[in-house]
Amino acid sequence: MDRPSVIHKTSSDLCVLPNWTDYDQECSHFSWDVARQALQGLPGGGLNMGFEAVDRHADGALRDHIALRFVARGMPAQEMSFVQLQRETNRFANVLQNLGVVKGDHLFVLAGRIPELYISVLGALKNGTVVTPMFSAFGPEPIATRINLGAGQVLVTTDLLYKRKVKQIREQMPSLRYVLLVAEGGGSTSEPVTLDWRQLMDSASETFCTVSTLPEDPALLHFTSGTTGAPKAAIHVHGAVVAHYATGRYAIDLHPQDRYWCTADPGWVTGTSYGIIAPLLHGVTSLIDREEFDAERWYSLLEEERISVWYTAPTAIRMLMKYGASLAQQHSRPALRFIASVGEPLNPEAVWWGKEVLGLPIHDNWWQTETGGIMIANTPAFDIKPGSMGRPVPGIEAMIVERLESEGEPPRVRIVDRPNVDGELALKAGWPSMFRGYLNNEARYQKCFADGLYLTGDLARRDADGYYWFVGRADDVIKSAGHLIGPFEVENVLMEHPAVAEAGVIGKPDAVVGEVVKAFISLKHGYVGDEALRLDILAHARKRLGAVVAPKEMTFIVTMPRTRSGKIMRRLLKARELGLPEGDTSTLETSA
Repeated sequence: MDRPSVIHKTSSDLCVLPNWTDYDQECSHFSWDVARQALQGLPGGGLNMGFEAVDRHADGALRDHIALRFVARGMPAQEMSFVQLQRETNRFANVLQNLGVVKGDHLFVLAGRIPELYISVLGALKNGTVVTPMFSAFGPEPIATRINLGAGQVLVTTDLLYKRKVKQIREQMPSLRYVLLVAEGGGSTSEPVTLDWRQLMDSASETFCTVSTLPEDPALLHFTSGTTGAPKAAIHVHGAVVAHYATGRYAIDLHPQDRYWCTADPGWVTGTSYGIIAPLLHGVTSLIDREEFDAERWYSLLEEERISVWYTAPTAIRMLMKYGASLAQQHSRPALRFIASVGEPLNPEAVWWGKEVLGLPIHDNWWQTETGGIMIANTPAFDIKPGSMGRPVPGIEAMIVERLESEGEPPRVRIVDRPNVDGELALKAGWPSMFRGYLNNEARYQKCFADGLYLTGDLARRDADGYYWFVGRADDVIKSAGHLIGPFEVENVLMEHPAVAEAGVIGKPDAVVGEVVKAFISLKHGYVGDEALRLDILAHARKRLGAVVAPKEMTFIVTMPRTRSGKIMRRLLKARELGLPEGDTSTLETSA
């Protein structure tokens, strides 16, 4: 289907006036120092994420406003106001103090999206303890790897997860002093060499004075998978809260009356930064659903919970697309005004599907574990170019660069001034949520910077209007007969075929041209992956892309290997195709 290249916004598209409507003016007048003034701070120039997210509201006009609303299948909803959340997080901070856990110690949380996870994260932050939420789907090996890399002293988990995944490896984690268990069925637990979370909470005071943390004190430790070897641990500081607040305003467009739903698990950086911290900073009510993806359930939640701002992942959007428009049309979305997506670039087809089926275009944005917050975004007031990441948010200076590395020399770059030239996406260093290091890996951290810029490792281009377009990870780009081919461009075209639900593209070694393009295709319901359909999809790609760029080979697969954050793991597709080692697969969505 031929569609316009731009979705133009009009006043009729905006049921709520966006937080900003003049891009150039807002960017030119923005300063991080002024942004920080929206927060309260601590005496002596201190800053603490937990205090800003909870106590600032609990001690003010929003004390009785609902902060978190937890839902689960077959269970009544559970709500916590800001003042209730303050009391519970104070109790947990006191639990840590009573155990001798102090500022700078490391706490890990392994749990589903239950209230105790959120209380533990926020209470630990108020205590100055460095926090790492982990996916509850992790197996024993990735759990041990992360706790050992982070020298974790405390683990909060459930009794069921402990028995299934932790108990047998407890001795392999020598730094671990305390394991606090939440009884999933209620009541108490009595596992040897563990402590009962609820019993400790019941005996702790609900009064606590937030530990004095400075903006540069470590707050969060987020792990990011590498292509080989152990995952890297990115260090983020309490000062990142300024970026969480600002981007919640600019990129997610949070307003006080919003009912907000971020579908990301806190085990992923998005689920912490924008599933816990940012919405609390803005005093909005967050919906937290304990269940995994279910299309019918998700549509029901959007309707019944009157969600107004929805932040989700491209994988979820494509899965909803796979179920078709008819299911979406069985439900209303009475309050929904803004949809945003992150995890990997959103195909233009998905952006248009949102507008045509859900009634709202889906606003893609871009950031990384290392950036700690949204850097480039499509936002409510401004036109969307489907397939684009959008434009840098205020306070972020982005550019396209060319690396000028010499053997044995520190990296250097040349800024590309011309539009529509592929190069590496770089950001001017210094925004508050920028990671401050890889734990115990200073050499790797230093390689991420050159000439005052953070080098993202993502290839992109900037058009004449200042919109950025993702090309691919530097190590994903396909080199074929002298041509550089971005896999995302090919995947976009494949997604336009009516049978294609998802597409993953790799470069397959070839003796003649270096690499040929190979596509892996997951089909929508009702289609059969036979030879006729394979040839039809290849013909569609060849017509749209030309013979040089179009896939030469194609394989149907039932499901695409993805991280739990929704990114297609192209390196895993390639490793499996070529029989190579798969590297770190701990964040693979199918991990158990």
